[in-house]
Amino acid sequence: MEWINHLQTELGDEIVFTDATTRLAYSFDANTMKLLQAAGCDIVIPDTQQCCGALHGHAGEQAGAVRLAKQNIEAFEALDVDYVITNAGGCGAFLLGYDHLLKQDPAWLARAERFKAKVKDFASILIEVGFLDRVTLTLPKQVITYQDSCHLRNVQQGALAPRLLLQAIRGTTYVEQRHADHCCGSAGVYNLLQPIIANDILEMKMGHVRDTAAQTIVTSNPGCHLQMQLGIQEHGTDSMRAVHLADLLAEALPNT
Repeated sequence: MEWINHLQTELGDEIVFTDATTRLAYSFDANTMKLLQAAGCDIVIPDTQQCCGALHGHAGEQAGAVRLAKQNIEAFEALDVDYVITNAGGCGAFLLGYDHLLKQDPAWLARAERFKAKVKDFASILIEVGFLDRVTLTLPKQVITYQDSCHLRNVQQGALAPRLLLQAIRGTTYVEQRHADHCCGSAGVYNLLQPIIANDILEMKMGHVRDTAAQTIVTSNPGCHLQMQLGIQEHGTDSMRAVHLADLLAEALPNT
């Protein structure tokens, strides 16, 4: 188990950080932990945590998803923490569904319900613990827009916190894109199974992005991040970039 102390001592919250697909060579995890530390949170990373099981669930591999869910519940049960933090909308949504996944087993259902009660997206917890009162976020002049993760918005009810964080960045202009709440076409593995339809959705999405004149498209999910990168490549401009929310906020921290 790895323990990472907070950077400031006023808060006593202990927060467990769990990742899933974000270890695919992304910087999301490191920057999420940097932000949580700046908010005064302690971070515990259990050695035995596994993939959340979402990819197994999307592919219909129910037994694999159940096995991973049980391993994760066991990994976190022994830790006396306030929250289990995620930075991927799809992973967070699947973690919140552990009670449904294990509903046929009463003993595991009760454990899954206790686990579910601690799951939070990192943006929501940053707002809750007063992150914006503790740090001043600043970036060079740019227009920013946000693409909702469907899982984060609809399952975790996490639409507001990312926008509050983005709108607090000095030097930037936040522009809400039309139909930001509509799917980008990634949808778990949908873009792999139905690439033609997914690309049609993406082309429409990029039209809304271009209307904002944004240079920076912010996402909160690895699948959405990859999809928006593809959108920039095929339908965007050289001045556009796709950035995970944690990475952009880390850029905006003082002395970074």
